[in-house]
Amino acid sequence: MTEFCQSSGSVTTFHLNRADGPSLRDRLRERSRHETTALIVPCLASEFTEKENLPTFENILRELRRADYLDHVIIGLDRGTAADVALLRRLINRFGPQNCRIQWNDGPGFSGVYRSLSEAGFPIDEPGKGRNMFMGIGVALALGANSVAVVDADIRSFRCEQVDRLLFPVVALDYEFSKAFYARYTDVAVFGRVKRLLLDPLLYALERKFRESQDEKVLRLVDYLLEYRYQLSGEVAFRSDLLPRMRFATNWAVEIYSLVEAYRKATAVAQVDITNRPFEHKHQTVKTGNELGGLYRMAVDIVSTLMYTLIVEEGLEITDTFFRDLSITYRAVAENMIKKYADDASFNGLAYDRDREDELVRTVFKDAILVAGDTITAPHRLTERF
Repeated sequence: MTEFCQSSGSVTTFHLNRADGPSLRDRLRERSRHETTALIVPCLASEFTEKENLPTFENILRELRRADYLDHVIIGLDRGTAADVALLRRLINRFGPQNCRIQWNDGPGFSGVYRSLSEAGFPIDEPGKGRNMFMGIGVALALGANSVAVVDADIRSFRCEQVDRLLFPVVALDYEFSKAFYARYTDVAVFGRVKRLLLDPLLYALERKFRESQDEKVLRLVDYLLEYRYQLSGEVAFRSDLLPRMRFATNWAVEIYSLVEAYRKATAVAQVDITNRPFEHKHQTVKTGNELGGLYRMAVDIVSTLMYTLIVEEGLEITDTFFRDLSITYRAVAENMIKKYADDASFNGLAYDRDREDELVRTVFKDAILVAGDTITAPHRLTERF
C-alpha cells in the first residue's frame, strides 16, 4: 500500500512509492548550475585492497560517474599507505568520476593537520569514521560546497539513484538536513542489529522512564530521535550553512550525535527512503571483553555518547542506580521487540534467529549499557567532553 503518512513531529518523511518515479537528476543538474555540491565517501584502505571488498568499491565508483551534478567527490582514506593511495588513484581513473579527490588521512599533510588541531584543544586524535567525515566536511566547505552529502564505502547494493534521493531535499528543496532510511534484510537474515536490538529499545526504555518523571526537556529529544526510521544510517546530507554550527563525534556514535546536533541547530530536517530494495553493506563482528571492537565497541560508543548528551548537555539528573534500572527496563523492551521481529520475519518468509538475537541483548547490548554507565559516572568523566 502506498504510504504518505507524516508524523506530527518535526521530521519530514520522503517516501519512495514508485520504482518508476520521475528522475530527480534533472532537477539536481539544474541547481548545480548555481550551487556547488560535494559528496564525501569515508573509507578504509581495506575496502579496495581486500579482494572480497573490491567489487563493491568498484561498483560505487562506476555509479558515481552517473552523478554528473556533483562538483566534487572526496574519498577520505583511512589506514592507507602510499601504495594504497597509488592503487586508489588507478581505480578512480579506471572506474570513477573525473572530479574525485583523495583525502589521505594518514599522509604527511593531513597527519600534521590532525596533530595541530589536537594540540589546539580539538579532540580528534582518535582515527575513525567520525574524524574522517569531519575533515572531509572541512575540505568540502573549503571548496565552496553549498550542499554536502556523505555515503559509506561498503554498500553492496549501491546505486546512483540513492545519492540523488538523499540530496534532493537539501539541494532542490532547501532542507538543512537529510537522513537516509531503508530496509536491512536479505533472504537469509534480518540485519540492522544495533538499531533494532540496542538503540530503539534503549530509546523506548528512556521514553518510559522520562514519561514517569515528566522530564519534558529530555523527553522531547528522545521522541525526536524515535521519529527517524533508521537513526544509524551512514547516508546523510547537509546544507553548508548548518555545518559550521554543528559538532561531530569522532567515534562509532557519529550518526546518532549528528541527529542530536540537527535537533538543536536545524529547522528543516528530512528523512528519505532511498531504495525500495533491500539495502546491504558489510556487517560488524561481535567482540566483547578486552577485544573492544565490532558491534560491542559500537554499542558502548553509542550509549556513552547519547547518555552523556542527556546528562551533561540536557541536564538529566541520575541516581546511583540509574543505569542498572535502565538496563532492566531496556531488556524487557528488547525482548518484547524481538518477538515482534520474529513474527514479522515469519509473515514475510524470512529466516530469523530469535535465540541469537536474544543472546545479543542479554550478553552484549545490556552489558554495553552498564559499561557505558560506569564510564560516564566515573568522577572525572562528567567534567570532560567525549
